[in-house]
Amino acid sequence: MGEDPAREGLRDTPRRVVKAFEEYCVGYSMDARAVLAKTFSETGGYDGAVLVKCIEFESRCEHHMAPFIGKAHVSYIPNGRIVGLSKIARLVDMYARRLQTQERLTSEITAALQKHLKPKGVAVMLEAEHFCMKVRGVHKDHAVTVTTRFTGAYQKDDDLREEFFAQVRG
Repeated sequence: MGEDPAREGLRDTPRRVVKAFEEYCVGYSMDARAVLAKTFSETGGYDGAVLVKCIEFESRCEHHMAPFIGKAHVSYIPNGRIVGLSKIARLVDMYARRLQTQERLTSEITAALQKHLKPKGVAVMLEAEHFCMKVRGVHKDHAVTVTTRFTGAYQKDDDLREEFFAQVRG
């Protein structure tokens, strides 16, 4: 790069970078089963969708290690049991704190909820800005990538999917 690695400001940079990446990638030390283990059967008869939207996340592109930052919108239809709302945000963080693609991140969140909660359906939408597009390459500052994944009732029912999109927009 033409920089002097012995320069005062750079001498400790390798150590700082390692420490930063340990923080960026803490999701590898977490387990979805543990995150979603505690559920509750006391639903008061509620059987509609549970949507947690605008969950902020940050991740790192596995291709360039540049950040991508966005919001996750996660919904599930309980099947007799519910999970604490913070657990959904923790699940998003767990997978986001790994080297990722947005497409795989969307799929992993969906699959973990389906596997561990066994709900009637899951809907996940991620919206993110990718710094590999903002600060290098094509330099598109305001491009937003949107990915979605649906299982169960959300996959089968167009009206339910539309309701999800309306709630996310609203």
